[in-house]
Amino acid sequence: MHAITIPQPGGPEALVWAEVPDPVPGSGEVLVDVVASAVNRADVVQRQGFYDPPPGASPYPGLECSGRIAALGPGVSGWAVGDEVCALLAGGGYAEKVCVPAGQLLPVPEGMDLVTAAGLPEVTATVWSNVFMVAHLRPGETLLVHGGGSGIGTMAVQLAKAVGARVAVTAGSRDKLERCRELGADILIDYREQDFVEELGKVTGGAGADVILDIVGAKYLARNVDALAVNGRLVIIGLQAGRKAELDIGALLTKRAAVMGTSLRGRPLAEKATIVAAVREHVWPLIAGGRVRPVVDRTLPLREAAEAHRVLEESTHVGKVLLTT
Repeated sequence: MHAITIPQPGGPEALVWAEVPDPVPGSGEVLVDVVASAVNRADVVQRQGFYDPPPGASPYPGLECSGRIAALGPGVSGWAVGDEVCALLAGGGYAEKVCVPAGQLLPVPEGMDLVTAAGLPEVTATVWSNVFMVAHLRPGETLLVHGGGSGIGTMAVQLAKAVGARVAVTAGSRDKLERCRELGADILIDYREQDFVEELGKVTGGAGADVILDIVGAKYLARNVDALAVNGRLVIIGLQAGRKAELDIGALLTKRAAVMGTSLRGRPLAEKATIVAAVREHVWPLIAGGRVRPVVDRTLPLREAAEAHRVLEESTHVGKVLLTT
């Protein structure tokens, strides 16, 4: 088969289309003929040499895919060769074939085409596990999403609205904010021109956000704590602006708030299977009912993965960038 490889870390040109050995499914795994994959920020960081795959995972980038089951490994039940699926991966999505633990498979949602489904597993698993399973967002609460125009951001807006929450977003352009508004965002904050702590305080009467989903990291830590409501929960899932910052513990204690950091890629298989099962139970009906949908900015051939990475790094996209085999 062919896959996008990374012989040496570097810029987008470091991604090389090459012939590699076919994967063989082990116990509890299925082999998927990949139809499409999606580009995530973690793929960019891996290409740069700062985010190695977990032990035993495919060395190729790609944290999600869609396709058709080509073979079943020992011990797999409930799936059949030819089933159309999408999957959460620890790596290997930028390839013509990939092996997937059966617990990380999802059926393609009713009414959705196979290519578009490739943009679902990573964002739905990330948002559902963090906003709902970790931070326990409830109806009537306020969620602040940093990077509202990203794949994760566009999904978080929709899922939070679907459960009856109020949603605030930050983004770096009026166009991105308008797209977030179309998806249901209630509070739009241009982080280039506005202070999100101040703007959120105005709209909430000084109460702040009950839950904050943060992809920025160190640069926003102190201000995120300032923006939290009493009993608020800050969930940090990215380090785009640094990994070390000073935390005012007194402010945290006064608000009886919590700061949590999570990642998805390196979790044990059993934890990933639990998250995927929750996504299938809670999110898939919302997609089938038309209340939630993936936002796809563009679709490129897998061979043009370097161009897809440039798009992500320029941050001009809204939603997901997909790659087709």
